[in-house]
Amino acid sequence: MDEGKPLPVTADLRRRRAALFVLFFLPGLTLASWVSRTPDVRDLLHASTAEVGLILFALTAGSMGGLLASGPLVARLGARRMILNGTGCLAAGAAAIALGALAASPAVVALGLALAGYGMGSSEVAANIEGAAVEQGLGRSVLPALHGCFSVGTVVGGVAGMLLTAIHLPVAIHLALVAVLDLLALAATIRHVSPDVGKRLRGAGAPAEHARRPALWTDPRLTLLGAVLLGLALAEGSANDWLPLLMVDGHGFPPVLGSASYVLFVAAMAAGRLLGGPVVDRIGRGTVLLASGILAAAGAAAISFIDDGLVAVVATALWGLGAALGFPVAVAAAADSEHHPAERVAYVATWGYVAFLGGPPVLGFIGQQAGLRAAIVPVLVLVTVAACLAPSAVRGPGRSRAVGGSTAGEPPTADGVTPL
Repeated sequence: MDEGKPLPVTADLRRRRAALFVLFFLPGLTLASWVSRTPDVRDLLHASTAEVGLILFALTAGSMGGLLASGPLVARLGARRMILNGTGCLAAGAAAIALGALAASPAVVALGLALAGYGMGSSEVAANIEGAAVEQGLGRSVLPALHGCFSVGTVVGGVAGMLLTAIHLPVAIHLALVAVLDLLALAATIRHVSPDVGKRLRGAGAPAEHARRPALWTDPRLTLLGAVLLGLALAEGSANDWLPLLMVDGHGFPPVLGSASYVLFVAAMAAGRLLGGPVVDRIGRGTVLLASGILAAAGAAAISFIDDGLVAVVATALWGLGAALGFPVAVAAAADSEHHPAERVAYVATWGYVAFLGGPPVLGFIGQQAGLRAAIVPVLVLVTVAACLAPSAVRGPGRSRAVGGSTAGEPPTADGVTPL
């Protein structure tokens, strides 16, 4: 097989793609289901705001732990086993949260959040590696639409949570049903995921090659790509956490319209991801990341500096469109290598998670001192820097060239990895 030449589109590739749509949807659904019921869980636990903050830290800790462990584990076990383990932990976490809410136990709820976070973090890299492999096989971009399914999952989970809260369905039943749905969907789809993609095969020379391999942070292009993702992920994470309050406190919107602005942002992100694949294929990853940064920066600047409600609404949509493709395109670029794609994706994704998890609290501190509109200025600066760096960080074609994994009948590369 010629390097870089995609395989014919087969029924197997289509099944793998369909399975990934479901497997990306489930974490969004589960996370939004939990978020939509946090007020009810807080009341059941009789927890103060500070105590809720400590409980939520378990989700952060679990996510980071899962992400940091995922690169070596994917290389050792393969993407399918990591997706299976991670989604299983996600379902177990939802069930544990349900049990903790039923027993009014903050410790059990925290344990459930840690499990769910670990499941999402550990399966994140594996799902993206499998998605990049399918992308290369199909010969067109797939990861944006897959991440769009995560966004759709958050919308569905949030709306379902609102409806179930309105009819007073107990939290324990709600989250237990989500856990069961996760397991049923996992059982129906996991067999379609390739068992070998992402796995590093061990040959006679593999240990020596591994010992000689330089640290990922010494690759300037990969580190530059991580810096680009940090800026674009900060744009996404800051809006996810602060946009409703920004609209209410910074622009005088009523609470309902503040919440509606978040729905608009998420909808714009979902649309950008679901429709963005052909755009990536046509103009290339570097140009897409540059345009994404410009759009996100324009939206953030308008919201921060222009005191007009209509402008703020339009800016919210621009912000969402700009933030939509940053993570999936950067991950696809990181995976576009025959050498250690799992570790490369984990390294770049860690930059994004640092922005997701560390950025919003910092912005909250700035907002407390100077107001939320002023707190968006650092986001604007970092997104602008990311846009400027994007063309240098990502060069080459818009879709994957070669993705590590092993496929029966294909010869391994020099480092023991067989291209799809």
